[in-house]
Amino acid sequence: MTMIEPQNDSAAKVLPVITNSLDKVEAWVEDHNYKGYEPFDGLSSWFRPLTLGNLLAERLLQQLIRQSPINLRPLMGVSKKESTKGRGYMAAGYLLRYRTTGAQPFLDKAVACLDWLDKNKAPKFQDHSWSNYFDFSSRGGRYTRHDPIIVWTSLIGHAYLDAFEVTGENRWLQIADSACRWIVHLPREKTDSGHCLSYLSFTAESIHNANMLGAGQQARAAKHTGNAEYLSVARSAMLYSCSRQLPNGAWWYAEQPKYQWVDNFHTGYNLDSLKHFIDATGDETWRKNLQDGLRFYKANFFEDNGCPKYYHNRCYPIDIQCAGQSLETLALFSEVDPPSLDLAVKAALWIIENMQDQDGHFYYRIYPLLKAKTAMMHWGQGTMYKGLAQLASKLQRASSGPSLNLG
Repeated sequence: MTMIEPQNDSAAKVLPVITNSLDKVEAWVEDHNYKGYEPFDGLSSWFRPLTLGNLLAERLLQQLIRQSPINLRPLMGVSKKESTKGRGYMAAGYLLRYRTTGAQPFLDKAVACLDWLDKNKAPKFQDHSWSNYFDFSSRGGRYTRHDPIIVWTSLIGHAYLDAFEVTGENRWLQIADSACRWIVHLPREKTDSGHCLSYLSFTAESIHNANMLGAGQQARAAKHTGNAEYLSVARSAMLYSCSRQLPNGAWWYAEQPKYQWVDNFHTGYNLDSLKHFIDATGDETWRKNLQDGLRFYKANFFEDNGCPKYYHNRCYPIDIQCAGQSLETLALFSEVDPPSLDLAVKAALWIIENMQDQDGHFYYRIYPLLKAKTAMMHWGQGTMYKGLAQLASKLQRASSGPSLNLG
C-alpha cells in the first residue's frame, strides 16, 4: 500500500487534495442518482425464499453476500437503491461545503436531499423516523425495511438541525423535533444508572452507539426548542453509557456478552454524540469520559501511516465506513484537540490513495490479499463525503494558522 506525499505540511497545501477527492465522490454519487449497494442488503436477493424463513439461513445468505470480496449482488438479484442514511450524509456534507464556500448549489442540493427524506420517512409512524430499504437478520433477531432505527433517525435528525442552523428556516427544526418525538417514545432499558434508548421501536434492545446518538440529537434539538423532556431523556441515556465506559476509555458495542467487541466507527459515533451533548447543554459531567474516549480512539484505531483500523486490536478488514467516520470524528474534535487534525489529514491521504477509484467512488474494503471495490452508498460514499467535507471545513479554518505535523 502506498501513501500520498503531502505537497508540504501546511493546511493550505493539503486542502486541494481533499477538495479534489470530495468533488470526485460527489460527482459519482450524483451521476448514479444517489443509488448504490449496502453491505447488509443480501436479503433482497432472489435466493431468500430458499431460506424458508429460517433466521440462521437468512443470516448465512446475508453474510455470504456481505463478506464476498467479489460482488455477488448482480448475480443474486440485489439491485442498487437509494439509501435514507446515504441521503442524510450527503445533505450534511453539502451543508458543510455550503458553510465553507458559500456556494449556493451546495445548499440547493442539501435542500433537495432533505425534501426527499421528508417524503421518504418510515410510513408506520406519524413522526419522522427512517429505516433501511431492505430486511435485516442478525444474531439479535430480524427486522424489516418498514421498521425505523434510532441510528438512522438520529443521524438524519442532525442533518435537519444543521440545515436549521445554516438557514434559520423553521421547517427544518420542525422535522428534527418530529424525529425527537419518535425517539422519546422508544422502549428503554431502565436501570439505577440511567435509561438506555432502544435501537428499535418494537423491542428494548440496548446498544451504546444507538443510545448515545439518540441522546446527542435530543440535546442538540433541545438547545433550540427548550424541550425539557428531551434534555431529561438525553441526560439519562448518557448516564447509562458513560457509567459503563471501560477503564481504558473504550465502550463495548453493547453490554451483553455476544456484543462485547470494540470497533472504530461505533466508537466514533459515541464520541461525536457525547461532544454534541456537552456542547449543547454545557453539562461537563462526562468531560473526562470524552477525553478518555478520544485518547483511546486515537491510540488504538490508526496505523502509523494513517490507515484506519476496524477493531482496536487488529487492522483488517480495512473498511470504508470506519474510514469515513474516523475523518468526521477527528475533524470534529480538531478545534479542542489540534493533534486530531494532523491525524485526520494523515488518514485522509492514506484513504484517498488506497481506497478511492479513478471514477471517484470509494472501495468497500481492503483484505490482506485483495480489495473489494464494490460501491456502497451510505456505507462508503455518503460517509466519506461527510467526513471529507468536515475535514475540508476545518482545514479551511486552519489554512492561515500553524502548520500541520504529518509526521
